[in-house]
Amino acid sequence: MSKKISIGTAVILMLLAVLVTFQLTFMALSNKYQSELNELTISQDMYAKLAAVDELYRTLYIGDIDEKTLTDNLIRGYVLGTGDKYAYYLDEEQFAEMMASNNAELQGIGIMVIYQNDMIEIISVMPDSPALDAGLEPGDIIAYVDGESVAELGYTAAVNRLQGEAGTLAEFTVQRGDELIDFSIERGYVNEQSVMYHVYEPDPTIGIVKILSFNLGTPEQFKSACEELIAGGVTKFVFDVRYNPGGDLESITEILDYLLPEGPIVRIVDAEGNEDVRYSDASELDMPMCVLVNSSTASAAELFSSALQDYDKAELVGTVTYGKGTMQTIIRLADNTGLGISYRMYNPPYSDNYEGVGVQPDYVVEMDESVADKNIYKITDAEDTQLQKAIELLTQA
Repeated sequence: MSKKISIGTAVILMLLAVLVTFQLTFMALSNKYQSELNELTISQDMYAKLAAVDELYRTLYIGDIDEKTLTDNLIRGYVLGTGDKYAYYLDEEQFAEMMASNNAELQGIGIMVIYQNDMIEIISVMPDSPALDAGLEPGDIIAYVDGESVAELGYTAAVNRLQGEAGTLAEFTVQRGDELIDFSIERGYVNEQSVMYHVYEPDPTIGIVKILSFNLGTPEQFKSACEELIAGGVTKFVFDVRYNPGGDLESITEILDYLLPEGPIVRIVDAEGNEDVRYSDASELDMPMCVLVNSSTASAAELFSSALQDYDKAELVGTVTYGKGTMQTIIRLADNTGLGISYRMYNPPYSDNYEGVGVQPDYVVEMDESVADKNIYKITDAEDTQLQKAIELLTQA
């Protein structure tokens, strides 16, 4: 068996190799370029130094320089050097994909899947999707894609083959019970499903609403879920934002406006200390509720949790959240690439900002070790210790 080197060790070894190379070659280069390097003073900006490095490479480098790759990585290096841990640079393709996702518009057949035990299982079929029209069902196992076994292809390769642009065909075979069913589905535009919900079977007065993320389609999905559950007899809610990474400001404020009474929703502060407060109107969803959180509850999902906590609308159950209280703006650059910059702090309605700290739940409850290796979507309500604590609180209310 070959000896493995950790990423950290590999980086150190690579850095040492670069330093050794630099020491061996510096003497030969110094006479020609040292005068140019000496001219750089602290008062000169970084662009002069970068220009000197660029000239060195274009004069001495024995390889070919891909201008686009160079430019992309120069910008990524700058972003990394700022220390802005949430900043990012997206190339043209990545930026287009991100914008489509944020607008809840995706191309594909419209399914959500998980990978478990070398199988791809469909856990949800999106409304108004090609998959729904074709008759796919939650629980279907995708066994073959383009005639090749998923077990042999592997998860990533199989999913990549299922994805594609609208108008193209996705061809695969699912196992449903003992039956194998072939599908050939034309991909289309689908609305991303960011809300899942169901009634808690032992007590049909309790509705469970899971918010996967906050994109521009989430408010409508969230309100529809709540209203449908209420129409079916639900009088208490569990809102699940575990593993929710956050999302769009307009999305979270619209949802909180639906839930909260009149008052502040979020207090946004810019680099100069100017504050912009978003407010809720007087209408509210006045029902007992709990919120499930964990260490992967971040950003807008933390605002969701802390706002309900600030208004004493809900008790939080789970573990301390991630701790992201900064906002990023996404800027389209001239060449249709994108730059995300942290440019504001956002504070809950009344409590302190939770950047680097997280939101503290009212009841700290860990998941049971028996489900530690189980996919979150395969954990039953009965096995979910955090959910069970929320149910207990709502039942006592």
